[in-house]
Amino acid sequence: MSSEGRAASNDGRPAIDVERASKIYRRYSHRKQFATLKSALLTRSLISNLRPEETFTALSDVTLRVPKGRTLGVIGRNGSGKSTLLKLVAGITKPSTGSVRVDGRVSALIELGAGFHPEISGRENVFINGIMLGLSKREVARRFDEIVEFAELKDFIDAPVKTYSSGMYMRLGFAVAIHVDPDVLLVDEVLAVGDEGFTHKCLDKFADFKRRGKTILLVTHSLGLVERFCDEALWLDAGRIKGSGDPVRIVGAYLTDIEQREEQELAAGDSRARESASLAAVSPDEPASAVLPDNPIESATAPADMFRATEGRWGSREVEITDVTLVGADGQPGHVFQSGERLDVRIHMRAPLPIDDFVVGVGIFNAEGVCCYGTNTGIENLAGERLSGDAAAVFSIDSLDLVEGTYKLDVAVHKQDGYPYDYHRLLHTFRVKSRAKDVGIYRPKHSWHFSGDISFTDPRSPGHD
Repeated sequence: MSSEGRAASNDGRPAIDVERASKIYRRYSHRKQFATLKSALLTRSLISNLRPEETFTALSDVTLRVPKGRTLGVIGRNGSGKSTLLKLVAGITKPSTGSVRVDGRVSALIELGAGFHPEISGRENVFINGIMLGLSKREVARRFDEIVEFAELKDFIDAPVKTYSSGMYMRLGFAVAIHVDPDVLLVDEVLAVGDEGFTHKCLDKFADFKRRGKTILLVTHSLGLVERFCDEALWLDAGRIKGSGDPVRIVGAYLTDIEQREEQELAAGDSRARESASLAAVSPDEPASAVLPDNPIESATAPADMFRATEGRWGSREVEITDVTLVGADGQPGHVFQSGERLDVRIHMRAPLPIDDFVVGVGIFNAEGVCCYGTNTGIENLAGERLSGDAAAVFSIDSLDLVEGTYKLDVAVHKQDGYPYDYHRLLHTFRVKSRAKDVGIYRPKHSWHFSGDISFTDPRSPGHD
């Protein structure tokens, strides 16, 4: 981590100093269990004599320094080591190798309310937890009303904690931790502890911490929050640092990596689905190359209810769809596209003998099976005259105005009366990505205009906390 460019309060020592830290866990096994604590201690290490396959490395050789007054956002996929890093910094667990040093009082918003006793009141739990976090009883008393007000629990503070909802429980834990007034604040994905109003209160509190020169280590899946709130970002992958530095650059690299992995997963899933559908559709005694108009393969019958049909393939194969490729605005084939960009669906076909009655169609379905859009050449008044040998059709969408989500395609060639030559039902998957988190299916081009005494603040604008 860079230590450049911060506050006068920085005395030269980093708030958080992690030096080549690794955390190794033992995999659960019925073999080689220690018979006694004494036998475990006599080995000097609980993991040193284990084979590699008997251990799991949650964090590997991680080095980082967070200067005082800086906010570091930690991002990565589930299982990448983010929470393990936070627990090392919090002192909840110790590194297997390396060192972790923290300068100043630490408050960890990791497992909110983990120390609450369900049988006693919220009031008593506030005092117990405040003292556990380093405050004196007098300090807790002085901050008590502010804690209760922040948690929005004035009417319930004397009730046993076991009567609280999960949201009330978490809000109280958050309020206690945030009012310890730490030098270093550790936050692990806790912004979903209440409704939208409470989330805004939490963000305002974080912003106040930043203004007062506190150090914050934030683990979150909210990439927009990292971009606009953090001074730097750290990207963990499989327990190792994969990137660090400017939040916008690191988030961009992380999103690119996610898209590449999604590409591979979607491509593999589509390949398996098409292979399975082809095996089910083609008669084992008759190769597809022998399919002619007077000798169609086993079944050309579509499901009785097309709106309930699951993925599959059917048709006479008098015309065969040999390949379907999705191509984005960059001209490259893929499965992951940005909302609003161009998409071409390239359909390659083969007709062993000339066909003069044919329609090419495409349908787009969301993950719930709802048809978002469907059309074909017949609907658009294109009358088929001749199809022979190898041919291709390209269905071009100038602007893919769909909300973020996973979608599937129907691609088909059939007669004008619907008799199927080759029907691919939900065999081609693509994913739409968008930084906007709107809902529904269709995302029309739009803008907002206002008049009168009304104003808004764009949280993405520079300088906004």
